[in-house]
Amino acid sequence: MELLRAFLDVLFPPLCHLCKAPVPGAGPLHLCDACLGAMTPITSPLCPVCGVPHRTEGGIDHLCGSCMLTPPPFDGVRGALLFDGPLQELIHRHKYGHKVHLRRPLALLAIRHLTPFVQSVAPDVIIPVPLHRSRLRERGFNQAVLVGAVLSREWRLPLLRHTLRRVRPTVAQVTLSARERRANVRGAFAVSGPAGIAGRRVLLMDDVVTTGSTVAECARVLKDAGASAVFVITVALAPPGR
Repeated sequence: MELLRAFLDVLFPPLCHLCKAPVPGAGPLHLCDACLGAMTPITSPLCPVCGVPHRTEGGIDHLCGSCMLTPPPFDGVRGALLFDGPLQELIHRHKYGHKVHLRRPLALLAIRHLTPFVQSVAPDVIIPVPLHRSRLRERGFNQAVLVGAVLSREWRLPLLRHTLRRVRPTVAQVTLSARERRANVRGAFAVSGPAGIAGRRVLLMDDVVTTGSTVAECARVLKDAGASAVFVITVALAPPGR
């Protein structure tokens, strides 16, 4: 079977999900070297709490001014790559273009870059950031759940799809200022069955984190319900100042 697949790949090489260039030996990612090379992994130095990379070259991780002045409710955020260029296009095609098969390359990118962090924090469960039922009906799927299902299998962690609920609709965060985003999500989440997370270390995940307002509110609610720690992972983290 493997020989047949390799033979077919030579005759009909898979195409890059983004630029549609042939990618012989693409593997499960199906992204060409040019598109992958245009994606920017997030590396040190960065803030160990909010995960935002510092603008300095080299050096060690250290708290940013914002996390020192106002410590957020989560214990740490890590993004696989910066939300820019080809990665932004891949996420938009997945989320808004209803290309649900793109959940796999997005999850594989997260696995490639975030596995050491996940192993270091030793979470007990994965919880995806939920959509309100009205948004879920409109879109037809929750992108965080789709990506989270792949991560759950790879990292062998239970995926709790219904523990965290969005109890009221919110407007799209993309058009709002940081202050408006915080107000927009305040009181928007609740926990169902808190016994399932009491004393447990939670890995909260989403496809994109921009200002961090949504994951901060989710983390606050999860900790109020008894989670011992909440770490956030995301495929894409917005560049500083965005």
